Amino acid sequence: MDPKDESKMQAASCEAARQVKELISHSDVNQLKHLQLLTLGRLQDSNAVLSHLNDFSERSFAAVVNDFSKNTKLVKSMKDDLDYIFARIRTLKARLASQYPNAFDEATKSETADRRPDLEEPI
Repeated sequence: MDPKDESKMQAASCEAARQVKELISHSDVNQLKHLQLLTLGRLQDSNAVLSHLNDFSERSFAAVVNDFSKNTKLVKSMKDDLDYIFARIRTLKARLASQYPNAFDEATKSETADRRPDLEEPI
């Protein structure tokens, strides 16, 4: 690129910058700077609050994770026990029904609805 072209480009750049500068008033630029500083301050405050919340949540989770894990294992164990108990009851009921078929005739005639809630179904 020769020096003549460079000087033309320099002049064009300066003219474009001058025209852009004339489009926006100095007070508008200062107002934009002020608004940007306010927004920056609010974002920094929000960031501090979120950091504090993260720290608090981490401490709270650490405090309850062991109890939650222990109680989850307990509930699973109770479910397994209940499943075994109900399976055993069904087996005994089937054995009794085969040994004493007339004993369950009355119960099968007036079939009662199972009113226990289905714990597998979402609420």
